[in-house]
Amino acid sequence: MIKPKAERRTRRKRRAAHRGGLITIAALLLGSAVLRMGDDAGQAFALATEEMEVTPLEPAQSQVKTPEEFKAMLDAFQKRERRIQEQEVALRNRLHALKIVDEQVTQKLAALSAAEIELRATIALAETAAEGDLARLTKVYETMKPKQAAALFEEMTPEFAAGFLGRMRPDAAAAILAGLSPESAHRFSVVLAGRNAKVPRE
Repeated sequence: MIKPKAERRTRRKRRAAHRGGLITIAALLLGSAVLRMGDDAGQAFALATEEMEVTPLEPAQSQVKTPEEFKAMLDAFQKRERRIQEQEVALRNRLHALKIVDEQVTQKLAALSAAEIELRATIALAETAAEGDLARLTKVYETMKPKQAAALFEEMTPEFAAGFLGRMRPDAAAAILAGLSPESAHRFSVVLAGRNAKVPRE
């Protein structure tokens, strides 16, 4: 059944009025909430501002130096300076002593080198002189009569006698060996053979 148009129009008006009232109430509640929030935010901001109040800076007591503290610091610096100067003096003295020792060592090494050169020259001269003396003595034994030379060789050690026999001419050495006793001739021959065995062949 279709309702009359007047009744439908009346219901629409009631619904619109009801809806408008709800919107008005919601707007009032929202405004109240905003006001409360603003009030709370203002109070909170005020409290934060009070807590963040900057107090004037006061000089730190630990940074303030009294005359006694300055004097103690000055004394400490002076003691350190004196200690450094003493260490520098000790270091210079040590370096000077090392320099002296180095010079002495250099002089001693030079003296040792010169002494070594002189010693080598002396040894060479002695060897030359000894070689010359041996050559002359060998020549004397060669020119002696074999019987007289054999008598002298009988008194020598086998090594010493073999040294002269090895230097002599073969004919002179053979004549002396012929005049020796069989025992001496054997001993001398063994030494000579041993020396010749050690001579390289190539």
